[in-house]
Amino acid sequence: MYFCAVASLFALAAPVASQSITEIYDIWSTQWDRSTLFTYTNLGSNPIAWNSPGAVGQADISVDDSQLLQDIVGFGASLTDSSALTLNNLKSQNSGNYWNLLTYLFDPTDANQNAGLSYIRVPLGASDFSASGYTFDDVSGDTSLNSFNINNAPSYLFSVLSDIKGINPNLKIHILPWSPPGWMKDSGSINGGSFLSQYINTYANYLLKSLQGFQSKGFTIYAIGIQNEPENSDSTYPSCLLSASQEAQIGTALRTLMDNNGFSSTRIIGFEHNWSDAGGYPEQVIQQASSAFAGVSFHCYAGSVTDQETFHNAYPDKEIYFTECTGTYGSDWWSDIKWYMDNLFIGAPQNNAMNALMWNLALDGNGNPKYPGTDSCGSPGCRPVVTVNSDGSYSVNQEFYSMAQAQKAINPKDSGGPFGQRIGVSVTGSLDWGLIVGAYVTGRANPSDWNRYSLVVLNWDDQPNGSWDPTPITTTIEFRGYQATYTFPVGVTTLTWYAPSNGATKRSVNETSVPTERAEEEIRVVRHPHAPPTM
Repeated sequence: MYFCAVASLFALAAPVASQSITEIYDIWSTQWDRSTLFTYTNLGSNPIAWNSPGAVGQADISVDDSQLLQDIVGFGASLTDSSALTLNNLKSQNSGNYWNLLTYLFDPTDANQNAGLSYIRVPLGASDFSASGYTFDDVSGDTSLNSFNINNAPSYLFSVLSDIKGINPNLKIHILPWSPPGWMKDSGSINGGSFLSQYINTYANYLLKSLQGFQSKGFTIYAIGIQNEPENSDSTYPSCLLSASQEAQIGTALRTLMDNNGFSSTRIIGFEHNWSDAGGYPEQVIQQASSAFAGVSFHCYAGSVTDQETFHNAYPDKEIYFTECTGTYGSDWWSDIKWYMDNLFIGAPQNNAMNALMWNLALDGNGNPKYPGTDSCGSPGCRPVVTVNSDGSYSVNQEFYSMAQAQKAINPKDSGGPFGQRIGVSVTGSLDWGLIVGAYVTGRANPSDWNRYSLVVLNWDDQPNGSWDPTPITTTIEFRGYQATYTFPVGVTTLTWYAPSNGATKRSVNETSVPTERAEEEIRVVRHPHAPPTM
């Protein structure tokens, strides 16, 4: 009876005859049963209409575009040496599949059915996913860096990155090392050990030369980091302990070098490690070298996404990035998507991140190839965004569908136009806990053109009475005094509409509303096999 009553009340609401908002025509959907997989639907002659406000649905999404929050620069993954090798081998074996895959992943053209992923992270030197160990200067004691050579990296890394950049000119490239050269460390090796402070200025110059090396290859770098996971030392793969004080000093020296050598617009991003230490290391770095660092980034392997708030509350003017998480082969497809949306592709922006990235972009079906002898990503293997098979075929995994749904909401509407910006949103109603929602506005290259507004909605109401019963949620959407109605299936839905700018200016992220408390979900937390246990 409840559903019938609500439906009757919706029917009584007359469409609003207005020129100030378009109906909703465009929907992308990924459902729990895989009946849709990043599937686009144009509603054509039967769009979702905006009406005068009436009765609310089981859930009611209220969009507040007067609350302009952080810019979102994109979603993506890391192009490790192993990922680049895997993709390069695919190019040699089946060039048609290679280009089809890269287009599906990275083509940002508006109104197509490709994801337009726009953020790639690239290791400087070897990582735990490289064919061999190397840095860009492995000549011991070469403090003048005369032997620095960007071509120590495999040529296929630059080749694949160039192909991706050719497809998506909006691509943001974020580079950082997994280890300094071994001779700058007490271990004498790129595997494990601690950084030696006597090389602070040398290392800053090494990072500047890395920027110049990528520039010489035709790449403009959006951001550079000092050290991946600086609180982790593992003797089986490239890693390095680097104190917050050392990172602050290196960042300060590097910022001066960058500003003096044409890289003033490139950001330095600090920390690059787990949520669990959000109030420790990253705050210390910013406290000691605020002017050098644009912000910090986080990984998912310990702690909670809400820990990002700890850092944000201490330094609300600094940027937050989320740069690494991985799943493992053999986990549950739908449970992973729920976790990814709640914690990364909706959750990380809700907690002030400007992006969200997975780990390897591409590997084989066993999570290989890996660095020889590494204990990272043991059996059953880390799952990439894309699995490439030995026969030249490929498949995209749950990581892709999660991030593609989010990316579609923030891609530039116009070539060369701005990316999306998060806006205020809240959810109420009897089933408010069943929806997790991100809301965005995308400005236009021509300010007189209407902005695009987008929602990314996770419906995770799959066990409403304690047993498996995926249940669609009839939902009202409130925007500028209008109301639309849509029934969200269990899964992830992205939908868009257009309206003129309301003239709002960016407000502090501190002013955003706290997300509604959610029902407890028994969802496996995705973890990197080499991560320490959660405390």
